[in-house]
Amino acid sequence: MQTTFIDGDLVYRPHSFEVPLNYDYPSDKTITVFAREIVAKQQQDTDLPWLVYLQGGPGFPSPRPDSNSGWLKRALQEYRVLLLDQRGTGQSTVISHQTLASQSTDQQVAYLAQFRADNIVRDAEFIREALKVKQWSILGQSFGGFCALHYLSYYPQSLTQAFITGGLASLTRHADDVYQATYQRVLDKNAQFFSRFPSAQQRCNEIANYLVDNHVLLPNGQHFTVEQFQLIGINLGRSGAELPMYYLLEDAFVEVDDKRELSYAFLNSMLMEQAYQTNPIYAILHESIYCQHTASAWSAHRVRDQYPQCHYQKGQDFCFTGEMVFPWMFDQLECLKPLKAAADLLAEKSDWPLLYDVDQLARNTVPVAAAVYLEDMYVEYAYSKETLTTLKNAKAWETNEYEHNGLKADGERILTRLIQLADEIDDRQI
Repeated sequence: MQTTFIDGDLVYRPHSFEVPLNYDYPSDKTITVFAREIVAKQQQDTDLPWLVYLQGGPGFPSPRPDSNSGWLKRALQEYRVLLLDQRGTGQSTVISHQTLASQSTDQQVAYLAQFRADNIVRDAEFIREALKVKQWSILGQSFGGFCALHYLSYYPQSLTQAFITGGLASLTRHADDVYQATYQRVLDKNAQFFSRFPSAQQRCNEIANYLVDNHVLLPNGQHFTVEQFQLIGINLGRSGAELPMYYLLEDAFVEVDDKRELSYAFLNSMLMEQAYQTNPIYAILHESIYCQHTASAWSAHRVRDQYPQCHYQKGQDFCFTGEMVFPWMFDQLECLKPLKAAADLLAEKSDWPLLYDVDQLARNTVPVAAAVYLEDMYVEYAYSKETLTTLKNAKAWETNEYEHNGLKADGERILTRLIQLADEIDDRQI
């Protein structure tokens, strides 16, 4: 059972809420949503405004902070912070291959369809009302920014300010448009990485060739393939990731009885890179975050055909992929295999409701401050700019100082800047 505790100068208070699985039928099944309140100890009895943190993903819980640092340090100067474990994650009713095992495929599809941004925001509204908070501010990182745009579309009356970092989604574009742009960004990041570490290209080619020629098993018994190796390119969009990736490649091989093979340490690291195994929402619902009255139809998989360099064959240079989900993952990744049929049906689902109200956003009155990263590998800069032309009452800090994970890398500075921008909008409205 969760209890309130104090660590250093911070108070951590747990909250659990029973919310409808499907808000259209609230009397049916319920699930638990967990949120952790954090407040500075000296201000715990002060009537502070609230700031709700919306995590990136989809399919990951809120951070588990272990110090008063980064963006949290800045936020706690004036806010009571609520870290929301989005439905299906963390201490909320969790989604995994284990929890879904007893459900039929149709039941899995119906259940999983309730875990998109619209219901995450409905959960936040349920919690706001339960806590008797009239209005609060939100901070959305990456996919959390997508959730923030939904919040601004349908519940603006509940918000005082919105801060978005690396998460200004396209309001209208199809998933195919998103991935056409994303693949190009990934290729740019590949070129940058291999230019910085010239020997890495040869090493990646050697690893890929070894995987083609040998049946290699990960520590969980899973067959490790070139396609899985390509997935670690997702790290190329994060600051500070290139050098650790190089070191990982450098130590990939070990000599065993005069033969060269991939080391256990390397293979264990490859397994640890597969967050889809422990957070399956990240795979199953990833493409649906772009779907509004459309099916994704495995968009990233189809669009990859336009980029033949991303299909590895012996004799060509190896190329990493990025934040893409492919249908073969549900054939190869052990914890996704039981969810393959449901994933295929969700990829063909075309009746996803609208996520954004473009008209409402065009007349938005809530101050919105956004950090937009010019070289973002995950959220296309050009599409964020398109959204900014529609979104009224928004100011953006456009910068190439940070990658997509800027909030984690230098959160105190970034949130300070965004608070200043939002305050400028407030001053302008007076």
